[in-house]
Amino acid sequence: MGKTTLVIMAAGIGSRFGKGIKQLEPVGPGGEIIMDYSIYDAMQAGFDEIVFIIRRDLEKDFKEIIGSRIEKMIPVKYAFQELSDLPGKFKAPDKRTKPWGTGQAVLSAKELVNNPFVVINADDYYGKEAFIKIHDYLVSHSGKPSDGFDICMAGFILKNTLSENGGVTRGVCEVGDDGRLLKVTETYDIQWGKEGLCAQDEKGNPVQVRENQYVSMNMWGLQPNFFEELERGFCDFLSNLSKDDLKAEYLLPKIINQLLLEKKAEVKVLETRDKWFGVTYQEDKESVVGAIRELIERGVYRKKLFQ
Repeated sequence: MGKTTLVIMAAGIGSRFGKGIKQLEPVGPGGEIIMDYSIYDAMQAGFDEIVFIIRRDLEKDFKEIIGSRIEKMIPVKYAFQELSDLPGKFKAPDKRTKPWGTGQAVLSAKELVNNPFVVINADDYYGKEAFIKIHDYLVSHSGKPSDGFDICMAGFILKNTLSENGGVTRGVCEVGDDGRLLKVTETYDIQWGKEGLCAQDEKGNPVQVRENQYVSMNMWGLQPNFFEELERGFCDFLSNLSKDDLKAEYLLPKIINQLLLEKKAEVKVLETRDKWFGVTYQEDKESVVGAIRELIERGVYRKKLFQ
């Protein structure tokens, strides 16, 4: 069986470690953070190594608080996402302060990942089913000849991914009868209103969404050849960037959607009925703690996760 890699995007974990950094809020009875449960589920599914994508200024603290625990159980590597890490002769605008989004984050791991891999956010709980399905898909499709990029994604049900405390951003999906992704659109401020679900496009215009449709939670299964496309696309993105645009981001859903439009990729949607949760808002923490407690009571996890 071929090896597989878990890539965790954690560069946005905060400018310092300590109180107030949502990815480090304890949610389990043993002080576990959300990321611990994703790592545990990925290991159980069969993933062989982890690449953490972090900021270089957080390296020492991250290794002490997280890496030193995890590397005792599974091989760990570190990639670094930096604002100034740009290809060729490109330079970041003087007034820009944030890195370039999830596409650049994954690209930063190019030299470290040689296996089929899954990408996840550090602060999202995905559940066991998605890790198992993506791992099995990656292993069964590894090395198969393909005319384009062979991609899979965890297809969450929108109603299972909402916060009770405010709007969320999701990649809203159109899926064909064969389970292939047709289109993914970044959609913002999705939440329940008086008349049902409401949402906005990137310009703030209202759009319609349905509670039972698939959404992407940035959990993509990818092959190593995807790095070449990421690099090429990043150069195109930077070439077309306005000097006055200090917030534009190179985002995985937009990258993959463009590949679909150009018929360069096929994306298999792997349905999961697990309920997502995360600490999008500080008020979410209580419900996340309750959700973890319920999973422990059902026997999904042990009280002390890594015994």
